[in-house]
Amino acid sequence: MKVSPIKTHPIQPRESINAILDRYLLSIAEGTIIAITSKILSICQGRVVPKDSVSNKFELVKREADAHLKEQDSLYDAHLTIKHNILIPSAGIDESNGDGMYILYPHNSQQTAAEIWQYLRQKHHLNHLGVIITDSHTTPLRKGVTGISLGWCGFEPLYSYVGKPDIFDHPLRVTQMNMIDALATSAVFIMGEGAEQTPMALIEDAPKVQFLSRPPTQEEEHMIRIPLEEDIYAPLLRSVDWIWHQTR
Repeated sequence: MKVSPIKTHPIQPRESINAILDRYLLSIAEGTIIAITSKILSICQGRVVPKDSVSNKFELVKREADAHLKEQDSLYDAHLTIKHNILIPSAGIDESNGDGMYILYPHNSQQTAAEIWQYLRQKHHLNHLGVIITDSHTTPLRKGVTGISLGWCGFEPLYSYVGKPDIFDHPLRVTQMNMIDALATSAVFIMGEGAEQTPMALIEDAPKVQFLSRPPTQEEEHMIRIPLEEDIYAPLLRSVDWIWHQTR
């Protein structure tokens, strides 16, 4: 598998994402997956808030989160929240490379991924193309960040080993590989977190990818999600007082 970063100019609020794609993706090979950091989508959508306009960051976090903890210590100036069925600090609000702005999560990353997929697929006359919208993500009890996908299109999100034999020829019963987050992690590693200025990456020759010739159905979109009550970490997640801001 080959992952290649794409360097761009500093993206400014309300720029056209299609114009950015046209400028930097001059050719795309069949079977490529395009990774795009959610941050530049947020900037293009105008999902930025001047830091000096916010007197209390936690109020902004509560406004953006789907759920936040009833009471919590603000260690590292971060608040534990749930956003789009993801356990994430501060509803995904980011200050890095924001030039005095809080950068919020983009609107409807799943729909945006589908729109980008459709645009690039038609423009470059491709049959097999994938798109993932990436973000940095922390792992409990581990230092550093890896990657996660906020939206995807063009390929199956999971690779199932169910029924396939292990090395001793015993059939596997439950194992599935999370393709979208695994690929997002590879892209985030290559794109970097600092001054690299490479908010996109091309993933080529990725194994196990099963491409689709259509956007995912709503049922397929939800394949990757686990309800809080069914999660393996449910004993921890249910032991705290979440304040939900909308109907679950």
